[in-house]
Amino acid sequence: MSPAGRQTMGTGLVMVDDFDAQLEPLSAQLVALAKTQPGCRALEHELYGVGWLTAVAVVAELGDCRRFHSADQAVRCSGLDITVHESNGKRPGGHLARQGPQVLRWALFEAAQCAARKGSPDHAYYLKVRERIDHNRACLSVARKLCRRACRILRDLGDAAMAPPASQEPKAA
Repeated sequence: MSPAGRQTMGTGLVMVDDFDAQLEPLSAQLVALAKTQPGCRALEHELYGVGWLTAVAVVAELGDCRRFHSADQAVRCSGLDITVHESNGKRPGGHLARQGPQVLRWALFEAAQCAARKGSPDHAYYLKVRERIDHNRACLSVARKLCRRACRILRDLGDAAMAPPASQEPKAA
């Protein structure tokens, strides 16, 4: 590699390290929030593949799930639904709508990646879908299932799902 290339590479690595150092405290704050917020705790405990950071993203982006009449509306809101345009009985393959928050799609897709693991409760479904189509589309299908489940969990929690986190500060006597 040329000296100029080495210098450029070194500068890029320093920038990445600085960026990572700035993200660490923010990540720690989000994890602390998720551990005390009831909706995040419920998602992390009940959905396989959802960790503290993805739980924060799902709760923040889905919001109050009681506003949806069905879990399918939550999938549409997330942009994970498939758009289909029919004309004269011909139906081409659809594509993702991508109309919702990108962070929500990212979080659900990341959680769905865990369905490829043998220990996942959705592993059989993932394998069945992957036989027909590829890994990414199978993960998208699992992500839609996770979105529906998350919506039901948050709806069942009611007001507690969006409640502020429990205070960690000691109360003054």
